[in-house]
Amino acid sequence: MSNPKLFTSGWADYELIDAGGGKKLERWGDVVTIRPEVQAYFRSGLDFKDWTERAHWEFISKGGQSGVWKAGKKTAADNWSISYAHLKFQLRLTQFKHLGLFPEQRSNWDFITERLTTEDRFLNLFAYTGAASCVARSCGTETYHVDSVKQLLAWTHDNMEASQLQDIKWVHEDALRFAQREVKRGKTYKGIIMDPPAWGTGVKNEKWKLEDKLDSLMSDAAKLVAPGGFLVLNTYSPTVDLSSMTKLCALYLKDFEVEIAELWMKTTTEKELYFGIVVRAVRKR
Repeated sequence: MSNPKLFTSGWADYELIDAGGGKKLERWGDVVTIRPEVQAYFRSGLDFKDWTERAHWEFISKGGQSGVWKAGKKTAADNWSISYAHLKFQLRLTQFKHLGLFPEQRSNWDFITERLTTEDRFLNLFAYTGAASCVARSCGTETYHVDSVKQLLAWTHDNMEASQLQDIKWVHEDALRFAQREVKRGKTYKGIIMDPPAWGTGVKNEKWKLEDKLDSLMSDAAKLVAPGGFLVLNTYSPTVDLSSMTKLCALYLKDFEVEIAELWMKTTTEKELYFGIVVRAVRKR
């Protein structure tokens, strides 16, 4: 096992311009946003005055995880699309500061693309708006998309159609419960990706915390990986660090080649921003 810093990068339609002072400045196509970022505890590369001159939208927190978007000096629509390779993703301003895409996952999208074929099955747990699902389906792979929020399934359907794809298999279910049932059914997948939130809500509004479920998630997901297949796990939680993740991998991924890394991005202004921990494990044949 290794614990390097893994840097992911933007692309033509996404740029992490700057970060600092608890915020980050990003460009999504032609639209520039300012969003809160707890990991940006350092000084920004540019003055905030420069940020506000560029920004179309800024997210203002109202306590907890929610807030409102404030229009900037430049005008822009509150929903639009950007491209990644041959795919298109629909972006929207949400009350939880997210836009429907996590660009730091770009390196995982590339990892998936390199390993899937038309003969494979792929499982996306905690699938959100389905960037990884669209990436996998674009490889011709039979793709299962699991999320407990109906509105997110609809959003992914929009992304699928915008990307001129079809036949992603939708599963409106709690991700852990679905994985447990798949284990009982004896199912396996060539690739699995999991990006569980630090805390979440199930289909029946049951609450759960990642640290209470991570052991079960890792155990069940590992059983679902076919020989020669892979598992990708992302965590962005203050309760999960490299040490605890290394112990989990040693316990449940004994027959895998495992890479554990911190996920980072570098801003255009040369600041480094942390985005959690990523595990990539390939099952030995």
